[in-house]
Amino acid sequence: MTKILIVEDEPELAKILQAYLEKAGFEVLLSARGDTGLQTWEREHPDLVLLDLNLPGLDGLDVAHAIRRKSETPLIMVTARAEETDRLIGLELGADDYIVKPFSPREVVARVRAVLRRSERGAVTETQNNIMRIANIEIDLDAHSVRRDDQPIDLTPSEFNLLAALASQPGRVFSRLQLLEAAQGVAYEGYERSIDAHIKNLRAKLEPEPRIPRYIETVFGVGYRFRKPDNPSPDLEP
Repeated sequence: MTKILIVEDEPELAKILQAYLEKAGFEVLLSARGDTGLQTWEREHPDLVLLDLNLPGLDGLDVAHAIRRKSETPLIMVTARAEETDRLIGLELGADDYIVKPFSPREVVARVRAVLRRSERGAVTETQNNIMRIANIEIDLDAHSVRRDDQPIDLTPSEFNLLAALASQPGRVFSRLQLLEAAQGVAYEGYERSIDAHIKNLRAKLEPEPRIPRYIETVFGVGYRFRKPDNPSPDLEP
């Protein structure tokens, strides 16, 4: 049974989420503090973490940072912090999704399923030669792996989906909403700018010099594209 860890200090909200997720067929663990939540994650190895930001013991952002230092466990931040900067900070730390309170518990279940589907695709064993090669980048869609100059690059499921979408059509400009759907499985209006945080993380891992991107170009006012190998000097905003 897929195991979900909820780290939430509002008892009633935690119980509501637990009830909905258990009804959907998940095993649910609860923690009301950031420090004990991190201990539970280390002990129980859940398949996904629903993490509040305003927590006693240890702030949710610190918990997320600690998790990402050790693992790519799917992570959804659930918080009352609606400011875009807080959302982007969470995504820059490697969160796979971000839900602002108040929300529908059914929406949370749908988001959990979407993130898990992306994560499960990353666990598929390679069964056929389904590999994209662009310049010195190799993207194995079956093994969910990426290599640059034959060196492995560890990406989160969202980062991998973004890269695969961009690299599937080099030169094509994708809007933020299109990339959000590629990364999250759904496109939520108002969340398009979260793609900027995912792109920043992806560049930090993929690009030799992230401030002067070689692969992923920003097309000002439109979105992003993967540069064609025969386009040596893009005149675009990084």
